[in-house]
Amino acid sequence: MAFDGIVVASLVHELKKELINGRIAKIAQPENEELLLTLKSPAGQKRLLISANASLPLICLTDTNRPGPTAAPNFCMLLRKHINNGRIVDIRQPGLERIIVITVEHLNEMGDLSRKDLIAEIMGKHSNIIFCSEDGKIIDSIKHVSAHVSSVREVLPGREYFIPDTMHKADPLTVSREEFPDLLTGKPMPLAKAVYTSFTGISPVTAEEICHLAGLDPSVPAQEYSEDILFHLYTQFQIYLSAVKDGNFSPAIYYDGREPKEFAALPMTHFSTYTRKEMDSISEVIRNYYASRSTITRIRQKSADLRHIVQTALERSRKKYDLQIRQLKDTEGREKYKVYGELINTYGYNTAEGAKELRAVNYYTDRPVTIPLDPTKTARENAQRYFAKYNKQKRTFEALSRLCVETKEEIDYLESVQTSLDIARGEDDLAGIKEELVNAGYMKQKAARKKIKIKNTPLHYISRDGYHMYVGKNNLQNDELTFSFAVGNDWWFHAKQAPGSHVIVKTNGEELPDSTFEEAARLAAYYSSMRGSSKVEIDYVEKKQVKKPRGAKPGFVVYYTNYSMVIDSDISGIQEVL
Repeated sequence: MAFDGIVVASLVHELKKELINGRIAKIAQPENEELLLTLKSPAGQKRLLISANASLPLICLTDTNRPGPTAAPNFCMLLRKHINNGRIVDIRQPGLERIIVITVEHLNEMGDLSRKDLIAEIMGKHSNIIFCSEDGKIIDSIKHVSAHVSSVREVLPGREYFIPDTMHKADPLTVSREEFPDLLTGKPMPLAKAVYTSFTGISPVTAEEICHLAGLDPSVPAQEYSEDILFHLYTQFQIYLSAVKDGNFSPAIYYDGREPKEFAALPMTHFSTYTRKEMDSISEVIRNYYASRSTITRIRQKSADLRHIVQTALERSRKKYDLQIRQLKDTEGREKYKVYGELINTYGYNTAEGAKELRAVNYYTDRPVTIPLDPTKTARENAQRYFAKYNKQKRTFEALSRLCVETKEEIDYLESVQTSLDIARGEDDLAGIKEELVNAGYMKQKAARKKIKIKNTPLHYISRDGYHMYVGKNNLQNDELTFSFAVGNDWWFHAKQAPGSHVIVKTNGEELPDSTFEEAARLAAYYSSMRGSSKVEIDYVEKKQVKKPRGAKPGFVVYYTNYSMVIDSDISGIQEVL
């Protein structure tokens, strides 16, 4: 995520249009490190959300009202005292810093016109909201920073406000052509890193985009490029930032499937594998991005217990499987003991009493063999000893062979549950997986609880040719989709030898076009453990060829004839039915 100086510049551009001359009608502090300002502006009522939360720092316009606590915190009360009903007269960004300064004009205690600055610093864990007087003195801040916490700058009432220059970065909007190459070549690091560590407000993502537009490899050290090439990079750098100076922003979110990966205020052409969704405003981008990320984060947090149960069982099964394979390897020489017993019975009558070995010709291979003997036993007893050893290892081999198959099936099943957790989108999906784990005996059902009906339906897509495609989200749903929902002539898809979802394409008795086969295969690749791979082998077959063995675990099927194709896992162009 790149909440960099360019995104902040886009926000300032938007806020100036929406909030200048707006009056602050209400100030709330919904969370400890969060402000919500309600404003009456020429464009109507607006709400401005400012968060200095270390894990989620942001500023954007919002439609959602979030009331504060009954007893307002001290910082909120201070702002109400000073700037409630004040008018916003300026919104600015110092250079390309991740800082927005909102200047509010209001009447002071004496009834005189006065100005104050509300400063939002969006700087990750160092984010803060600082309230300053017109002469630059800090009145208060939402987070106090003492000298014990930071040796660079104190953020306390009465201190002078300044922007710390800890990285000694240059202003990208004013850097000259002569200064540019010197800044980059003075750092022994890859070109992209040299760019974002040399200039204020430039994120790693933006640096890579500028290198990409210039046709340069961002991983090559800056010193390896000639001065002419760095001048070419400077030209592209200026062209890219001219959109910031002119206010020509095109805010968008970049998706990997349904998951938002990045957002930006200017186009990111090097995100060629992501789907770009452009939006009307940077505030809309921020709201949608953080809402989606918050949902994904929440689902991952809620699935943590289930993941722990599955991972613990999987590690135990893998250790057991490795031990069984080693023990099985120890039985590989069992046939030798059977041959030894037979050869002793055949040639043992010539063996002298107390002999320690028997030399004979193995009539199976026509090669001489030396058989160790127990000198305290007769030839017959030695033969019986070898037959007993053979029979023991044979029984061990047969038992371990069955156990290895069972343990491998358990590993495959648990890996498929892991994949189901990876593609889970909501709490209903997690509830379905939990029910599956309870049924399989990996979790205990909590007693004396009213059973909640789980609304859990498969994912539904439509191919460009209009055919309906369905994707199972867990093993129980895979079974239901394949053996209850699909009919004989529907097509079934699955990633080859990899845990993943069953994909069903409804044919309606028609012959499917090649493009639908490819789209269904991409869905099978994406909703498998091979997601993200550029080449995934997919098996596909008519549903009537798919069988479920008696007693098999949920989601496990067999088929003895099939087609295969190798395809990528990009589903960005496939329409989902929501």
